[in-house]
Amino acid sequence: MSDNPQISIVVPLFNEGEVFDTLVDRLVKVLNSTDLLIEVVFVNDGSSDNTIKKITNLVNIDKRFWCVDLSRNFGHQIAFSAGMSVCNATECVMLMDGDLQDPPEMIFDFYAKYTEGFDVVYAIRKNRKEKGFKKLAYYFFYRLQKKVSNIEIPMDSGDFSLISRPVIDIINKMPEESRYLRGLRSWVGFKQVGIEYDRDERLDGKPKYTFAKLIQLAFNGIFNFSEFPIRFILRLGILTFVGALIYFGTVVYRKFVLGVVPDGFTALLFVIILIGALQFIAIGLLGEYILRIFFQTKKRPLFIIKKIIKNY
Repeated sequence: MSDNPQISIVVPLFNEGEVFDTLVDRLVKVLNSTDLLIEVVFVNDGSSDNTIKKITNLVNIDKRFWCVDLSRNFGHQIAFSAGMSVCNATECVMLMDGDLQDPPEMIFDFYAKYTEGFDVVYAIRKNRKEKGFKKLAYYFFYRLQKKVSNIEIPMDSGDFSLISRPVIDIINKMPEESRYLRGLRSWVGFKQVGIEYDRDERLDGKPKYTFAKLIQLAFNGIFNFSEFPIRFILRLGILTFVGALIYFGTVVYRKFVLGVVPDGFTALLFVIILIGALQFIAIGLLGEYILRIFFQTKKRPLFIIKKIIKNY
């Protein structure tokens, strides 16, 4: 394997032992079907199953594969960032998940667009295999993000993409702790294009993105690339103030003009509860920004690499 591959494929893995063999089979077919120099960089994100053992065995027999072994589980976006920071690609880097919902064979479609002059080629999920609430939540999130974001982040696009070396180098210099790569990818600009595809179901095992982690990722997408939440507080405050003035005017009018003594205990209780809830919402929104400032100012490294597993 050349020390200067044209393309690096970065694949974060967290307890993916059940799908690893199938993943490798498909990656090997891709590598064997082209004259392009391609390396595959697995990022072991603190797996507790046999994932790291399988990676080590593979690396010992195929120099096209190597591994970044992180000291613990840092999370999906950070694992991608770790792989991007050490990969050797001279031309471009492909980011893909290890559960085979992202087909590695699309690298050739991506690369064809890259040769046309595009710096970022991202996949657009035309059809999703998720069902029920989760599918609906994805749909509404991407449209909410498009509505409130201060940059153009393509709808229904995930991290699955091919990114030119210059753009990768820029993203690597971004020190953001609460990372949202598809937002960073859009923020840098350059020439970008999307390719539609049907996203497959997860091959085996359980999804590693729990609902709580998906919510956190969504928050990163909203709070890191939009001023809407903080401005929403101001607008909500103004709206509440106007509502209070209208209510006060109505009470005064009924008392002094109509002679009706207001007995609005229930209404008063409702207003108190409403204002209290609005205050908690405002504090929570401010807290999201403060938390991001708090973690960012610590200037801790985004990840810790325990070791590099490579067959030199």
